[in-house]
Amino acid sequence: MHNDKLKQSISVVKKKNIFFLTDEKGKPKKFSPWLGDIFSFLYDIIMERSVFPEKFGADIVKHYDILKHELKDLRNKDILEIATGSGSAVYFLNRHNRYTGVDISTGLLKMAFRRFRDYGFKDAAFYNARAEDLPFRDHCFDFAMCNLSLNFFQDIELFVKDLRRVMIPGSLFFCSVPVPERKPEQSRIRGTLYPERALKTIFQKHGFRFDSKPYLNGALLYFSATAE
Repeated sequence: MHNDKLKQSISVVKKKNIFFLTDEKGKPKKFSPWLGDIFSFLYDIIMERSVFPEKFGADIVKHYDILKHELKDLRNKDILEIATGSGSAVYFLNRHNRYTGVDISTGLLKMAFRRFRDYGFKDAAFYNARAEDLPFRDHCFDFAMCNLSLNFFQDIELFVKDLRRVMIPGSLFFCSVPVPERKPEQSRIRGTLYPERALKTIFQKHGFRFDSKPYLNGALLYFSATAE
C-alpha cells in the first residue's frame, strides 16, 4: 500500500486513479500548474518539438539514453519522482520498482497513470502535491529523481530540505535541469535557473553529497545527490 508512506497528519481522496490531498473540510486541494490541465495533452509535443531543440538546444533521444544508462541498475526500489509530468519515466525505469509520482498537474498525472499502466508497472501511485511540501513520512524512499522541473519550483531551499527528510540515509537523488552557464545565448527558458555552483551549495547545505555528471546535452546539467 502506497498510503502507508503518508504522514499521519495527511488525508487523501482517490479520484480517477489519482490521490488528492484534502483540506480541513475534506475537499481536494488545488494547485496551479505552468501548463494548464486542459493543455496537458500537448505536453509531450511541446517538449519534443520546442523545449528540447529550441529552448535547451539539446537532443531528447540523448537525454533518455543518459537516463537509461544512469538508472539501469534500479530494481526493487521505493522510488519517488518529483514532477512526474506525463510519465516519461516508463522509458528508462525497470518495471520491478515501487513507484510514487508527484505533480501539481492533474492532467499530466492522468496521462502518467495511463502510461505506467500500459507499460506494465504493477506498483505505481500518483499524488497531486507540491514539491516543497511532500506529503510523505520521514525516510521512506531509497531513490528519488526530478527531471527538467527543478527550475519551476517556487522555493528550491524548501524543496531540497523536504526531499532530504523523505529519503533514507545513503539513498540517491538524480536530477537533470537547465543551468544558465549552458543555456544557448538567444534562448529563453522558463522558471529560475540556478548555476551548478549554487545547486551544489544548496544540496550540501541540506545534507547531501553533490556529484555532477560529465554529460553534455545543450543547457542540461545532470547530477546526483547522496543523502548523508
